[in-house]
Amino acid sequence: MIGTRPYRKGSGVRVSILVLLSAIPVSTPARDANDITGSARNESRGQAAEGDRVVLIRLDRGMEEESQSRTGQRGAFRLHVRHAGKPYLVRVVHEGVSYDQRAHAGDHVSIQVFDAAPRVPRVGASIEILRAGTNGNLLHVSDMYELKNESSPPMTQAGGETFGVYVPANAKMDSVLAAGPAKIGVRIPANAAPGEPGHYTVSFPLRPGETKFAFNYDLPYEGHAVFETKLAYPLQQLAVMIPPSMKFSSRSSAFVLLPTGRSDYQVQTANQLKAGEGPAFEVSGTGVLPPLGDQAKSQARTLPLTTPKPTAPDPDRAVWSSLGGVDLRLQQAYSHSQTLVLGGLTAVLLGVCVLLVWRARKTRRT
Repeated sequence: MIGTRPYRKGSGVRVSILVLLSAIPVSTPARDANDITGSARNESRGQAAEGDRVVLIRLDRGMEEESQSRTGQRGAFRLHVRHAGKPYLVRVVHEGVSYDQRAHAGDHVSIQVFDAAPRVPRVGASIEILRAGTNGNLLHVSDMYELKNESSPPMTQAGGETFGVYVPANAKMDSVLAAGPAKIGVRIPANAAPGEPGHYTVSFPLRPGETKFAFNYDLPYEGHAVFETKLAYPLQQLAVMIPPSMKFSSRSSAFVLLPTGRSDYQVQTANQLKAGEGPAFEVSGTGVLPPLGDQAKSQARTLPLTTPKPTAPDPDRAVWSSLGGVDLRLQQAYSHSQTLVLGGLTAVLLGVCVLLVWRARKTRRT
């Protein structure tokens, strides 16, 4: 026997609505799968970043701009992706400074931006590594720096000259590479300071966190070269890396030979240097350093064995911690030469810092 239910007013209307809704194609997930959504927050002010320009950049074809938008209420934005499956870069531009994050279609990203000023407090340098080797009648040098912006509240130093280096007056600058806290390496221009041979400046923003630079240049070489260091900021460590067949000399007692345990390069270090004139040194002889890619692989194999775990508070641990997360490997969108320099800088920074910490601990124990 089939039972019946009493008719209730409005029930037919509800059934009709449900039927109509079920017939509507569900298109929202498909649209979202081809979008990149996100939000931007101004960490200098602790609030959403509204009204900032947002740029979608396609990476597999260089740095091709695909679309633009603006952050809305609560810093939210949406970008439509034309080529799903391709790598993209989302760039939020705040006060003339770009803040980047890699993304793919369907991703949701959160990007931090900061207010900018020509000078901000608590910006300094932690380590410099000068890597030199001969190439025929030239001495090729890669001079690598790590700077730290620890401003509070956090702000970006931008506008005008943000960093400067001093190289030998007869040096020919080949390229300058930079990577900010987002760990995305780019080639940047360097400007020769008028009336100051060997002085070059850059205008790359110093965002809160760590920024890396690599100044690559060549020197005419007849068997020896003199370097007179001049520092824009106080420096915790300066390391000079040369082939074992070359000779290092300095009248300064600041330099000491670092026992690396390696046969393919030697390292001389000086610690806690003040801003301004630094210790001069000279390199002589000939020799070629191993490719940075090879050093990166070697350091990756040896670091777990040579890095002791601290068992007590250690003043050097702050330096080690700041470098422990360094990763400047570039995407395929950038040139192979840039990948070698900045990618290998990871291993060089980590390897030298581990040895510096080990030597400092050993000195205290004795």
